[in-house]
Amino acid sequence: MNVKAAFESRLQTILERHESLSAILAEGAGSDPATFVKLSKEYSDITPVSELILEVKAVLAQKLEAQGLLNDPEMKEIAYSEVQELEGRIENLYQNIQVALLPKDAADEKNVILEVRAGTGGDEAALFGASLLRMYQRYTEIKGWKFELLSENSTELGGIKEATVSITGRGAFARLKFESGVHRVQRVPETEASGRIHTSAATIAVLPEAEEVDINIEEKDIRIDVFRSSGPGGQSVNTTDSAVRITHLPTGLVVQQQDEKSQHKNKAKALRVLRSRLYDLERSKIDAERAANRKNQVGSGDRSERIRTYNFPQGRVTDHRINLTLYKIDLVMDGYALDEIIEPMIAHDTAQKLAEFDE
Repeated sequence: MNVKAAFESRLQTILERHESLSAILAEGAGSDPATFVKLSKEYSDITPVSELILEVKAVLAQKLEAQGLLNDPEMKEIAYSEVQELEGRIENLYQNIQVALLPKDAADEKNVILEVRAGTGGDEAALFGASLLRMYQRYTEIKGWKFELLSENSTELGGIKEATVSITGRGAFARLKFESGVHRVQRVPETEASGRIHTSAATIAVLPEAEEVDINIEEKDIRIDVFRSSGPGGQSVNTTDSAVRITHLPTGLVVQQQDEKSQHKNKAKALRVLRSRLYDLERSKIDAERAANRKNQVGSGDRSERIRTYNFPQGRVTDHRINLTLYKIDLVMDGYALDEIIEPMIAHDTAQKLAEFDE
């Protein structure tokens, strides 16, 4: 069976399954509520692609009818024009079907744990880290999502050495996952008297927030240390041992939390971050195996990959993965134009997956 025939056969199987599910659900799917919920979800998932398949069948029938008029001298010109238009519609519909059939990222609908870390560049890198954090906070507000600061290690100049936040909202990970990587800035630091442009960097890690059902952390696999929390410069900000450090023994991952006055709350937040890091670790292993079979890899989420440069003197932001440059740095940093980078990244990722689909 050739590729086209196999694809058509798959579409027919989907249609038949959709009709079968419709009949089963109409009868109540038996008396098992769990089965009913499972089949309802499957029906809901394949309904959009089934509708596209039915639409393409209808347009194919219209094309066949128009082709039948090509031999009529009076209708030939009109029929030819209609066939051309219908062929364009059919091509678009098939592409939409392919997109609908692409494997879904199970984490796309999850909330996000976003981590910011200052890289090379000292105080300026920390100040840039704070600028990025504000950018994501503004973007979160624009999207109507919830932004919650989980932990922050700030500098006396108002920069951020590292910070962890939770972003809660529908499809948050699907939109923010391409932000993982090294963000580079070129600008004149406020502390620079000579007006010389400095280059520094900050690293962004975007993790899907894992639920307990995603990752089970056993007590025997973790070591919990408690200590007195401290502020900038090391001064004590709490008189009780409320800060918590959790070490995951099998992987060596360490999460520290000290922003809350309650040891219990710090532990809960630390476990929340640890669970997401472990979930991300598992996903990274799977992605690495999948990437080994790819010819190209874009938006891998590799934290060591330089993905974007923010050049303030020239007012431009460049995303190196897709060679996109915007001359609206203020709007990007305010969150308003961030979608103008994210949307092309999503489109590029979809195009790559479609190319793999056709192989």
